[in-house]
Amino acid sequence: MLKKLNDLQFVIGLFFSVVSVILLLNVLLDDHSSNLNIYTGSCFLVFGLAMMLIRGKGN
Repeated sequence: MLKKLNDLQFVIGLFFSVVSVILLLNVLLDDHSSNLNIYTGSCFLVFGLAMMLIRGKGN
């Protein structure tokens, strides 16, 4: 696990995934949230998962 945390690509993906979960939870818990949170949270989740799953050519 510590080896993954040294990989910048994994850390960036983890950050975007956590931010997307916060945005999507805000949509579920708040009645007056905008559609921008849904679109942004979905895009951040896709980007974050892609960053975590894509392996570098050197590895």
